[in-house]
Amino acid sequence: MKGLLNWLEHSFSPRMNKINSNLWIVALKDSIMQILPFIFLGSLFSMLSILNEIFSGWPDFHGLYSWTMGMISLFVAFLIPFNLMERLHATKQRLIAGMAGLVLFLITVSPAVIDAGKPGFKNEALGAGGMFAAIITGLITGWVMKIFASFTFFKNSSAIPDFVRNWFDAMLPVAIVVVFGWALIDVIGVDLFRGIQAVFSPVADIIQTPYGFALMMFLSCFIYSMGISVWVLSPVLLPAMYAAMAENVAGHADHLVTYSSVYSTYLWIGGVGATLPLVLLMLRAKSTRLRALGKAGLAPSVFNINEPVIFGAVAWNPTLMVPLWLQGIILPLLLWLLTKVIPLGPIPDKQFDLWYMPYPISTWLSTGSFSAVLVALIVFLVSGAIWSPFLRVYDRQLVKQAEAEAQKAATATDATAPEAKSTETGRTTTVRKVKRKRPPMNTPAPDHGASPRTDPTKD
Repeated sequence: MKGLLNWLEHSFSPRMNKINSNLWIVALKDSIMQILPFIFLGSLFSMLSILNEIFSGWPDFHGLYSWTMGMISLFVAFLIPFNLMERLHATKQRLIAGMAGLVLFLITVSPAVIDAGKPGFKNEALGAGGMFAAIITGLITGWVMKIFASFTFFKNSSAIPDFVRNWFDAMLPVAIVVVFGWALIDVIGVDLFRGIQAVFSPVADIIQTPYGFALMMFLSCFIYSMGISVWVLSPVLLPAMYAAMAENVAGHADHLVTYSSVYSTYLWIGGVGATLPLVLLMLRAKSTRLRALGKAGLAPSVFNINEPVIFGAVAWNPTLMVPLWLQGIILPLLLWLLTKVIPLGPIPDKQFDLWYMPYPISTWLSTGSFSAVLVALIVFLVSGAIWSPFLRVYDRQLVKQAEAEAQKAATATDATAPEAKSTETGRTTTVRKVKRKRPPMNTPAPDHGASPRTDPTKD
């Protein structure tokens, strides 16, 4: 275990941090995080649409869902080149880069006749289903704009105003992007949108198996146990999950398990790695440190925010890293058993990404089923059973460490204390040792005048 931790700390983690800070990855992560308000709103409208099935007069919110969550690929195609130019400090080109990415994406998804001879775009391409295509076209546009970021047709001494120079300087890279998309789609006849989906479909297919489901959750827990944000995996995992979510919401799939709403419904109880049971167990720990951490992390964990607990106790702690990894293996397999094999609880067919909603409220809102609440309770209890033995070991370690430190401090205090307590009077008295000076050897004592009766020279 020591050798594994040494490899993780000195080899694996620095490489992951390097990837996480890569310019292209950062631009991609920024873009995905910036669309979260639309994802949250889409989740809210999807949740409100559940009431339409109960109350006949309740308004239908599916239209609002389509105008929020149904547009996220469009936003990503714009944001990736925009954020890339921002990171490159080419702020004058960021808007034109975003618009060029938007144009290339729209060319890629190929307008088609959708209703009564009217041309339009398929909603699946603009929403979660087109995420892969939006990422690829955004990266292509960003790459072209990066090459021409410092390009100009004019000399520095030119008298032409800067805004006019920016217009002409942006024309060449934008023309390259647009002509590339037009030539590929209209001239050559390549369906880039379907081609990108075909390339990434193996990833989407693998994660819809129980082993792929467990692997995806394990990778999230494994990365998080080293203090690395789970968002480092988002470029690969989120598009596949959003595509599965779109299939479930549209009713085109037989309830695909691996997608974001399943995590918000059953798995992330307290945050990534299901840490709410850990926090509750900390409240009963003998260690003062763990109890304090449990109290501090309780309120955030109820709303599925677990950074205080992860960075305060779990990250790079071998005793608690192992159970976090086990959560990523055992819980998804358990959920697969309880939803696909038995099936005790339903898989949500509504998009619900309000990850900060406390459990089991989120479970009921996303499914409308009390059996789903029972499944969430089972997951909670199993998660607690995984955490418990490892936390007890760590608790004993901290107690022994605190006792040793207290004993060491007491010993150091006794050795240097200037005060001592009197056991007879019960009062504290100051004991000071006065060291008298002894006269030097072979030095006669000073003569202060001898008495006549003691003078040996007198008779």
